[in-house]
Amino acid sequence: MPSIWRGQQYAALPVAEVDGELRVLLVTSRETHRWVIPKGWAEEDLTPSGLAAKEAFEEAGAIGEITAEPVGCYSYSKRLKDGSHVTCDVEVFRMTVERLLPEWPERGQRERQWFTPERAAEQVAEAELIDLLRSLAASAPDR
Repeated sequence: MPSIWRGQQYAALPVAEVDGELRVLLVTSRETHRWVIPKGWAEEDLTPSGLAAKEAFEEAGAIGEITAEPVGCYSYSKRLKDGSHVTCDVEVFRMTVERLLPEWPERGQRERQWFTPERAAEQVAEAELIDLLRSLAASAPDR
């Protein structure tokens, strides 16, 4: 019988201007090594945006200013340790990256890389996240 429980996660969309152009920082997932944005489960002592900022630090070594309100959301199917799947709803908070640390908690478990918003949209798998990245690309000023 399928589970009707849905998970709630919060994510950072780390962005910065690199060489005069908007870039998005993606990280690889630990198990499948797919490109994703930093995200995690809610924690009692953190606001949703605070949790997103914490995940950006832990997963990507990114430090910066994060929006208080989400800029979008998406859903995906997360595989749990027992092999089952749960649908997760993810609220996304934009983070303007001010600094990337050379060492960070999950450095040995993940890769990180800057992409243009268009290229980032090609790297991720979730349709709603692709749409969010494409809208970011459309709103970027031409240079």
